[in-house]
Amino acid sequence: MSGAIRILLADDELLIRTALAQMLDLEDDLEVVGQAPSGELAVPLAVKQAVDVAVLDLQMPGMDGIAVAEQLAQQLPGCGCVIVTSHGRPGHLKRALAAGVRGFLPKTTSAATLASVVRSVHAGGRYVDPELAAEAIAAGDSPLTPRETDVLELAASGAPIDEIADRAALSPGTVRNYLSSAMTKLSAANRHEACATARRMGWI
Repeated sequence: MSGAIRILLADDELLIRTALAQMLDLEDDLEVVGQAPSGELAVPLAVKQAVDVAVLDLQMPGMDGIAVAEQLAQQLPGCGCVIVTSHGRPGHLKRALAAGVRGFLPKTTSAATLASVVRSVHAGGRYVDPELAAEAIAAGDSPLTPRETDVLELAASGAPIDEIADRAALSPGTVRNYLSSAMTKLSAANRHEACATARRMGWI
């Protein structure tokens, strides 16, 4: 289709990815030219196909949609990125906007709305689902420092202190201090509760 907006879809769920492709391909001015089952495959495919808009699932194994958007901002600056998610937590929206994502909407969005957002993003506009935006504003910014966030994210997997220290290149004592500080800020009784709160808010 000459002049059509060239789209890449990245989603690890085959059924959702193919359904989105079929819906978008029904639009005369949209053409899905690539599909990727992971973030790692999405970046080179988007560059190879020189896509105009990348529609990315937020949560994929390995490289998530926001990380893909960050890579595309460097490797394919003309590509607009749209995040679709079934987990629209406040922290995710803020991370996405900081990464240059220009569209952020839930997977419950209609095909017509998604097509409209793709066109808007391609034209240089932005679209954030109003309900997700309101939740992000109500939640406020994360109280955690970048280092506290990193340590808490490593702790979320259940790793022991020594392993977290090794992976974060910190001493065990420093890791304990960061975890204690994060627990205090999140009013959590232990690190597991702190991880759960931070994850629920989208801060890790």
